[in-house]
Amino acid sequence: MKVVVVGGGIAGLATAALLASRGHSVDLLEKNDEVGGRVGSVERDGFRFDTGASWYLMPEVFEHFFDLLGTSAEAELDLRVLDPSYRVFFEGHPDPVDLRPDRAHNRALFESIEPGAGDRFDTYLASAEDTYDVALRRFLYNSFDSPTSLLGADVVRRAPSLGRLLTRSLEKHVAASFSDRRIQQVLGYPAVFLGSSPSRAPSIYHLMSRLDLGDRVLYPQGGFTRLVEAIALLAEKHGARLHTGAEVTTITTHAARRGRPRVSGVRHVDRHGTATTLDADVVVGAADLHHLETALLPDHLQTHPERSWRRRSPGPGAVLAMLGVDGELPQLAHHTLFFTADWRQNFGDIFGRDARVPDPASIYVCKPSETDSSVAPPGSENLFVLVPVPADTSIGTGGDDGNGDDLVERTADAAIDLVAAWADVPDLRDRIRVRHTIGPQDFATRYHSWRGGALGLEHTLRQSAFLRPGNASSKVDGLLYAGSTTIPGVGLPMCLISAELVLKRLSGDRTSGPVGG
Repeated sequence: MKVVVVGGGIAGLATAALLASRGHSVDLLEKNDEVGGRVGSVERDGFRFDTGASWYLMPEVFEHFFDLLGTSAEAELDLRVLDPSYRVFFEGHPDPVDLRPDRAHNRALFESIEPGAGDRFDTYLASAEDTYDVALRRFLYNSFDSPTSLLGADVVRRAPSLGRLLTRSLEKHVAASFSDRRIQQVLGYPAVFLGSSPSRAPSIYHLMSRLDLGDRVLYPQGGFTRLVEAIALLAEKHGARLHTGAEVTTITTHAARRGRPRVSGVRHVDRHGTATTLDADVVVGAADLHHLETALLPDHLQTHPERSWRRRSPGPGAVLAMLGVDGELPQLAHHTLFFTADWRQNFGDIFGRDARVPDPASIYVCKPSETDSSVAPPGSENLFVLVPVPADTSIGTGGDDGNGDDLVERTADAAIDLVAAWADVPDLRDRIRVRHTIGPQDFATRYHSWRGGALGLEHTLRQSAFLRPGNASSKVDGLLYAGSTTIPGVGLPMCLISAELVLKRLSGDRTSGPVGG
């Protein structure tokens, strides 16, 4: 079939690669001048910053994806194991803790923080592993288009426990086993990977702890743009045509003799303003779902019209600061987290009714120069600082060297000062020689992100599994969706799976597991 993919982020590229590899004629249209979407990069004065994803988790998902394309993660990427997996600073505690790719170490760490927590760590991790296994086999690779897809004996047998995990928050689930705030925060933080908070995410997502505490955290040398390059090259190798500077303005349809309208193609405008129509049998929307539905389709053909978004919640927005720093920073690991004491207030500021930029804010810092010498000049460090904030475009845009909007720059300054104080780097500000910031408005402008969110739809109970927006239009035949605003969810592995779900739909595969699994 002739397929047009709208959006050249990781989900769009993965979709183009998989469909082209199965013999379809694929054109991908990306409005920006480069593919990758949120997985982008900025280069200045010898520093190269990843602007999006920085955690390589769920390696089996990547391996399976590459296998579908006749290759392997080992062949396409130079993956390094991080040790420590990450470091955590806690407000009110002078010494950070290191979580490592070593279960015995992590168990002993929990025991040293809270007597008796070592045994409970074993129980918690065993539950996380079992839930993760079920999720891979029954939920994550499932389009939920078959009523029997959730009726496997393993799911039925676990129905009571799964019901409890779905109806109790992650925060309460963790607190039932551990009382020390530091352990609660380490186990609750994975909710942020899901665009949510520990009090809002269902406890079924405790499965995430299997990834950072029970497995290795990896990093692709060259950064995450190397992953984009690898998938783009594979897409082209299999015959997909990738077009940049091509913004889709309309998804076109034609009336069917019976039943619903069917897609007929897309209209798009190139970087010179020239309008073109591209015919298609299938259109895959791999951009933000809100934009695809409300901007590219007429009202009567929208499965998700504007009024339906009033009941939905975006994940958090983000203020990002990319910093080139003179001298080394041994105080920071490749991944370092800074957790404030009052988490309830912190997350309430982000997701609450009276949303505002948290002050102080829990933040995340990536120092890829710890592992990868190609991202910074010798004797310098590359820092990526992420401050979760409300999904609110009024927070503004970023810029170079402090020239972004006032609230964005003040938020970045506060984060830099927090790192300096907690990690004992008093001269950190003075050592910054490259600075680039990004705010929520940048996400809206560059990626059509709904409300300026940084990740996609939040993973609450009402926005998980079959309750999340599906990957097929209910109004237009031949219109499918991929990416972080549809099933299965946010993050690089989920976007790769979303591409495979499109492949499964087109091939008539209604099983609940991976292709060939």
